[in-house]
Amino acid sequence: MDIILTIINEYGPLSYLLLFSYCASKSGALPLFAGYAAQVGALDIEWVIFWVFLGGYLGDEIRFLLIRRYGIGNLMSRPRIAKAITTAKALLDRYGSFYLFLYRYPKGMRTIGAIPVALTAIKWSKFTVLNLASAGLWTSLLVGAGYLFGETIEQAVQSNWGLFSVLLLLGFILVSYLAWKRIKASV
Repeated sequence: MDIILTIINEYGPLSYLLLFSYCASKSGALPLFAGYAAQVGALDIEWVIFWVFLGGYLGDEIRFLLIRRYGIGNLMSRPRIAKAITTAKALLDRYGSFYLFLYRYPKGMRTIGAIPVALTAIKWSKFTVLNLASAGLWTSLLVGAGYLFGETIEQAVQSNWGLFSVLLLLGFILVSYLAWKRIKASV
């Protein structure tokens, strides 16, 4: 937390822009610590919520629109990749709404999470509504937890945070694998 407070002191209002940029590109502990920084008075909670939400929402919108616009092009000409993409599309057509609420949380998934959804037939209007709701929930959970339980979370990060993050990722991979196998059998 000391590092975050130093950054806030050094950059002042630009700290919010850094928070936005971080949240637009990935998920992680920064929204938690920003909530904690707001609780101790270093940041304004309303601005933290605004910038975390905006970054979380717009980052996924941009990735979705870029993939939707430029797509996968020549990958479909390769049989193995085409089959994997077809299975992934079937999986996301079936579980896509649920997936949109989950991929923000496991470490490493947020950066690429919206990309496979853009390959499906989901309409942008549905994606943006689900993305809006998902970003709102994500913001509420992370910033709220940081604000309410910041000191406890800081201690957890210092002890076994990495293990929890890896377990969450492994759980996500296992559920995805099981769903993949189920869909692949029916495609």
